[in-house]
Amino acid sequence: MTDEFLFAEDNEEVVVEELGTWKVLVVDDEPEVHAVTKLALSDFVFQDKRLQFISAYNGEEARKIFETHDDIAVVLLDVVMETDDAGLKVAEYVRNTLNNHFTRIILRTGQPGQAPERDVILNYDINDYKSKTELTAQKLFTVIIASLRSYRDIIVIEENRQGLEKIIKASADLFSKRSLEGFIEGIMQQLTSLLGGTKDAAYITSAVAGPDPIEASHSRDFFVFTGKGDFEHAEGKPLEQALSGGALSACKKALQQQALVYEDEYIVAYCQGKSLHGSLLYLSGLPRQLTQTDKYLIELFSQNVQVAFDNVLLTRDIEITQREILERLARAVESQFAEGHHLERMVYMCELLGREYGLDDKEIETLKLAVPLHDIGKLKVPEEILNKHGRLSDSERDVIKNHAQCGYTLLKGSKRPIIQAAAIVARDHHEYWDGSGYPRGLKGEEIHVFCRITAVADVYDALRCGQPYKEPWPVEKVIEVFKSERGKQFEPKLVDILLDNIERIEEIQSTFQEVT
Repeated sequence: MTDEFLFAEDNEEVVVEELGTWKVLVVDDEPEVHAVTKLALSDFVFQDKRLQFISAYNGEEARKIFETHDDIAVVLLDVVMETDDAGLKVAEYVRNTLNNHFTRIILRTGQPGQAPERDVILNYDINDYKSKTELTAQKLFTVIIASLRSYRDIIVIEENRQGLEKIIKASADLFSKRSLEGFIEGIMQQLTSLLGGTKDAAYITSAVAGPDPIEASHSRDFFVFTGKGDFEHAEGKPLEQALSGGALSACKKALQQQALVYEDEYIVAYCQGKSLHGSLLYLSGLPRQLTQTDKYLIELFSQNVQVAFDNVLLTRDIEITQREILERLARAVESQFAEGHHLERMVYMCELLGREYGLDDKEIETLKLAVPLHDIGKLKVPEEILNKHGRLSDSERDVIKNHAQCGYTLLKGSKRPIIQAAAIVARDHHEYWDGSGYPRGLKGEEIHVFCRITAVADVYDALRCGQPYKEPWPVEKVIEVFKSERGKQFEPKLVDILLDNIERIEEIQSTFQEVT
């Protein structure tokens, strides 16, 4: 017999992947309690997660820890420490000051008579109350298991609430710049939270592969639209760059078969919609084996999410079409009167003045779309009057003034908010703050804020860029005009904003200057 048969080879140790830890805070002024607690729960595992212990030895330490850790699952909290009610004050601070209703609070006391259990549970939102003498290793194990299950379920409910909130916010403001992303993020968060959370997730589509969603929908290239985890910063990446190996093959299989592909580590759900190629939802880092209920939820999601996405995309496309029609109409007016880059300067100056004035994003967007049509009424003014180099006669001046009412008449019949705003701007941007303007002699805040802003930008641009009948004025001379007309032609607040931001205004003038 030889020695080589005496010992069998060691098998390689199987490494079990852990999916994170549960944070447990131990608050007690006795070091022995910390040591015994950690020893009793040293081999504790729940849902493939071990416990991460954090120690505090008085109420002040506990409060500071709660301020820096918002993901503590369970706290084992001693009642009597530096004071007889130190633990109760910590509990009150966690629930009322930090508004933390997720952490499960288990009170431990060596003197149960000092803090009656019934009163404490009712008054301090305590989840359990144990005497140190009764809390054996087995009972400690049981109470931690029960508390972690509660904490896990509460977090899942909170994730569902956050996901629903994202969808509601996106639905309320579908035309905002990030609304499509927020809509899909919310739906994706809803699904992943129902599955107990996933490490990575990505929504992959061909519907928004380029700046024009209609043209892009005919593309066979798939891109990451939004994601979480490893895909958080992968927006715009082609499918072949975002995934590789088996995951990429699974995505291609899901596209080809228009089906769901289940693997141990990830899922690829094909989402059929109105677009030719559909989209994909990729989920990886699953916390557990999927049940039939889980698979049903994914199938239900895949049947409906793309339809919802297509509807949101269509709504946005209608809005973009409306904007393009307005812009083309404004361009037609501008080219009719050879005004160069006047509209670009007007839009950017009005945006600057509006933001500094305090308008919100929706108001700014409406103003930017309405301003290009402020002079649409000039279509009714003969060119020989508009381009006249000499002084205008009184009758010619009356014809010029009539363009405000003409512009309003052209636009007033629309029920669209943007066209309605454009009609008001076209009519009232020649009204004066002191009431001496036209066509209606409005005064002060009777004049819509859009018109007051447009008036400042329009006069500034006319003076700085010149007209057929005069040369451009230097900025110093224009500033003097606005100072003298503060409270007369122009609202004082807007004049102050203009003068405080004169360098930015001049930068706009320089960027879109006329080519001579």
